[in-house]
Amino acid sequence: MLAATGATLAACGGAIGWRQWARHEHGLRAEVTVLRAGSYHENLAGIIRDGLNTLGITAAALKNKRILLKPNLVETALGESHINTNPAMVAAAAEVFLQFGAKAVVVAEGQGYRRDSTLVLDESGMGQALRQDHLRFVDLNHDDVVAVPNRGHLMKLDELYLPKTLLNADLVVSMPKLKTHHWAGVTCGMKNLFGVMPGIVYGWPKNVLHYHGIPESIFDINATVKPSLTIVDGIIGMEGDGPIMGTPKQLGCIIVGRNTAAVDATATRLMGLNPYGIDYLTSASGKLGPIHEHNITQRGEAISDLRQRFTILDRPHLKNVASA
Repeated sequence: MLAATGATLAACGGAIGWRQWARHEHGLRAEVTVLRAGSYHENLAGIIRDGLNTLGITAAALKNKRILLKPNLVETALGESHINTNPAMVAAAAEVFLQFGAKAVVVAEGQGYRRDSTLVLDESGMGQALRQDHLRFVDLNHDDVVAVPNRGHLMKLDELYLPKTLLNADLVVSMPKLKTHHWAGVTCGMKNLFGVMPGIVYGWPKNVLHYHGIPESIFDINATVKPSLTIVDGIIGMEGDGPIMGTPKQLGCIIVGRNTAAVDATATRLMGLNPYGIDYLTSASGKLGPIHEHNITQRGEAISDLRQRFTILDRPHLKNVASA
């Protein structure tokens, strides 16, 4: 059912008029800010702070909150820093939230491939950054878990097992690396939440979720977890055979938004790709958020000023993603 729905919407996404999409998305609106950032040596904390301010996120809203930052650490390879969220991004976000009066900031991930979290942290450079800033890391693959109702209902799973650390956070911040994906088309804020699913329950690389379908899993996880904020590392992304084997692509921006579906749709447009060709986004439309650009208030840099065409694999199931 999901595949048929996604394919149908993807095929006619460009032809569906504004009024039809407005009805489909039930008047949902979201704000997304795109901020120019040319390198990881810039004042990233200042840029992220500006992004939060444009969204009306103030120190008062974050004071005494427990914040979980979820970067993408899917895999590591020495010298291949474009695979994962850059440590400078995570350190900058933590600095901003602590300056805004957060009670605690924890960095947490349940990487999908390597089981040795210490090795992943060291090879990615994240471990050094966390030690330098005295930030705590939690391995979500081995955290205590709690069964909660599956609020998405696309997978044939009544419950999802989520880490206690995640459930105890007041704000969950998805911090993905912007990349193409050989199955999903694009991996960004929504797909990044695969990493909150504990490996001790779902296997490596989350085999149970793959069995039930990647788009279905992405939708159900996001419907259940409901991340509070997404901050995308789009300074250097990945194109081609992502999320691991692709090549680096300079985009030069950070994308910030409260609604992850709207953020991902905006990120996809920045990549010169078609959000209506991505099944999990068409499923999210009208349920988890808006993806039509008329329903997304664009702040900061114009997409047209930064857009670059990301190459994706020449595969039949990615044809609609490429047809932007």
